[in-house]
Amino acid sequence: MSNFELSGSQSDLPEKLTTLLNSPAGEFLVQFWGVRGLIPTPSSNTSRYGGNTACVEMHVGGKHLIFDGGTGLRILGKTWQEVQKALEAHLFFTNSQANRIQGFPFFAPAFIGENCFHIYGSAASNGASIKQCLYDQMLQPHFPYPLQVMQSELQFYNLTPDSEVKLDDVTVTTALINQTQRSAGYRVSWQKYSVAYVTDLQQNAEQAERERISEFVQGVDLLIANATYTPPTSHNHDSADLLWQAAVNVALSAGVKRLVICHHHPDDHDDFLDQVQVDIKSAFPEALLAHEGLVLVINH
Repeated sequence: MSNFELSGSQSDLPEKLTTLLNSPAGEFLVQFWGVRGLIPTPSSNTSRYGGNTACVEMHVGGKHLIFDGGTGLRILGKTWQEVQKALEAHLFFTNSQANRIQGFPFFAPAFIGENCFHIYGSAASNGASIKQCLYDQMLQPHFPYPLQVMQSELQFYNLTPDSEVKLDDVTVTTALINQTQRSAGYRVSWQKYSVAYVTDLQQNAEQAERERISEFVQGVDLLIANATYTPPTSHNHDSADLLWQAAVNVALSAGVKRLVICHHHPDDHDDFLDQVQVDIKSAFPEALLAHEGLVLVINH
């Protein structure tokens, strides 16, 4: 177990989520609810790392932050239903592709009137706001109930690159990570600690883009980044080390302290990812692959 990993089994997710909700304001914790890219992949071959699409929760400075709303958001929401108090949280979307928003219609706490959710995102490649994208996926014939059925208070915020969101003493800054996909990256800063969530790295990015991303994540305590592959069909396990090289390069150039790789390809089964874990540590010792249920302590 890594020296910054709190726990790892998927079997005790409810207990660990309750711990996050009740954590004191002096804690900075990160929990992974969905770590798969492209499409949910439930299978006996993905049971250890998980098959839900992207969703990462941070508890920092007494605030609840959620990054991306893939199907992992549904699991998070089911556990939150067990908490007998009004909830307020901030949801940050990296982009509006299906694997980042498909869990939102199934996010049960959004249907409870006492709750409040602040929702942030940048414009999609077609110019649609995050509100419009979430609204559209809940229209017939895609979904039986419109967004208006959600009884919680939903507040939407349109972000641009280099935006800054101040949540008391927590600061969230943004950067454009992938021009083609119009994907945002986020850096969360609190006291002397920082975590970057940058999940649309490109293997063959131009030098200027690599330098800009490196500057954005410079010196963070934890970098959460993606593996790279060419969706939806190109995937070559014979050169698996190259899939993680972009994230490792950023981590090395930016002097980050720890690295977590997520957004695993649907074809990456558990045994394959175990071998990748070994390979990536040889290039960056303070690195690990994300799995559902993983909880990390940042300010230890």
